[in-house]
Amino acid sequence: MEKLKVNKLFDLSHTLAAQLLSGCIYPWEALEGIGEFIISLGRSLPKDIYMEREPQVWIARDATVAPSASVTGPCIIGRGAEVRHCAFIRGKVLVGEGAVIGNSTELKNCILFDEVQVPHYNYVGDSILGYRAHMGAGAVTSNVKCDKSNVCVRCDGEIMQTGLRKFGAAIGDQVEIGCGAVLNPGTVVGRGSIIYPLVPVRGYVPENSIVKDAGKIVKKV
Repeated sequence: MEKLKVNKLFDLSHTLAAQLLSGCIYPWEALEGIGEFIISLGRSLPKDIYMEREPQVWIARDATVAPSASVTGPCIIGRGAEVRHCAFIRGKVLVGEGAVIGNSTELKNCILFDEVQVPHYNYVGDSILGYRAHMGAGAVTSNVKCDKSNVCVRCDGEIMQTGLRKFGAAIGDQVEIGCGAVLNPGTVVGRGSIIYPLVPVRGYVPENSIVKDAGKIVKKV
């Protein structure tokens, strides 16, 4: 399924995870390797730009991390990023340059490209958010199915098996997610699309589309 591929969703020039993702056909293939990749990359980061504040936690010297934030490695927080009050980073997280991690936002096993914003009460787990993607207040990724079976991705009437029990979402570059929206396991959102507030989303959303309600998708004009 061509439209689900990494090169259709992301501009890899906007992430330190380019090497990891370029070796994958589909974005969810990168999820199991995030932790090891961060450890390897962290050891090679320039010490004049990044400092290892705790074991396997590399933070850019010009990034801002609130004292109340909890950051567990392996983790990289990029240049100019902002981690706000009571953010909870649980490990295996790569935060891009200029990204914003907001109050009480929780991250786990995920890649956030440069300038991603998850600024208010968000949960992002086992997911990849592309360049300048934005999640409104309370929007979350759901990464485990209720019956705990492996996650699949539905696209154009076909079903692609990921082989993963945990996979939240792959959100393309410059996607806007409205407040309170829920991205169900196996959601893939194409570049430049918009999800309206409070909408539950599942499967593939074509690029440059607007999801107005569950199952109601229109092209942007």
